Amino acid sequence: MKLHELRPTEGAHKRRKRVGRGNAAGGGTFAGRGQAGQNSRSGGGVKPWFEGGQTPLAQRLPPMGGFTNISKIHYTPVNLDLLGQFEAGAEVSPASLAREGILKSAQEPVVILGRGEVRCALQVRAHRFSNGAREKILAAGGSVEILPLEA
Repeated sequence: MKLHELRPTEGAHKRRKRVGRGNAAGGGTFAGRGQAGQNSRSGGGVKPWFEGGQTPLAQRLPPMGGFTNISKIHYTPVNLDLLGQFEAGAEVSPASLAREGILKSAQEPVVILGRGEVRCALQVRAHRFSNGAREKILAAGGSVEILPLEA
């Protein structure tokens, strides 16, 4: 068998019915278009969004701005004034913040923000730090560790 000898299987292709070629051809009179009206005419028919003259749905809805970024990371903010309940030298991590009731879950990404003061040296581990918070923790003799985000 050669490439030029290939043929489709018997009955695989059916010729389309040529309508509007007279009643003897089997598709005459209205040619499957119904009796009258817009869709029976040449070039007739409505666009997919046309709703019969009613104001289309896209015009009835208020304009929606922007889009929702599904990749956005929502950090849970924790300010320095909430870290005052930890002892000097304590390790502050998402797990310890969840134990203290500051976070709902230890799996939440945490950002430490700079409102308030740090009175003792703390080892703070979080996913993000503001510059002000980082400076205040280091000035109090503490340490800062950035945790990786879990996918």
